[in-house]
Amino acid sequence: MMIVLMALALVAGAALSSQTAINAQLAKSVGGQPLVATFISFVVGSVPLLLICLWKADWQSAFQSMPHIAAWKWTGGILGAGFVFTIVMLAPRLGITPTLFLVMFGQLFAAALIDHYGWLGMSVRPLQLWHMVGLAVMALGLLCFFFGQKFFGS
Repeated sequence: MMIVLMALALVAGAALSSQTAINAQLAKSVGGQPLVATFISFVVGSVPLLLICLWKADWQSAFQSMPHIAAWKWTGGILGAGFVFTIVMLAPRLGITPTLFLVMFGQLFAAALIDHYGWLGMSVRPLQLWHMVGLAVMALGLLCFFFGQKFFGS
């Protein structure tokens, strides 16, 4: 089962790269406006999500629990919109690979802290030496990616 979940994560990563390119092209098509492209992307994505929710979700229990949800838990949508807007804006300027390399490193660094300290209600999963080595290797890869040609030539 773990291999299936890992494969699903890899597919999601590939989809993110495609989404970045598609949304960047959408921004071009709407007059070079990444904010409008982000809005369109969220509306288009919300329609099938709504249909699936209407089919599968337990709306009654969801609505009953909503008044008791802490305010900070509602910020995920804002962060998601900010994320999509950021990659739509950056991808044409930096390229998809550099944009997503930086995004992935930022995600992994923040995720390591969230796991280690149990922030945002997550279970504590202490960082081990090999986790830090893995992050350091990624940081080295980031430096090579951006500055390798400068230091090592073509």
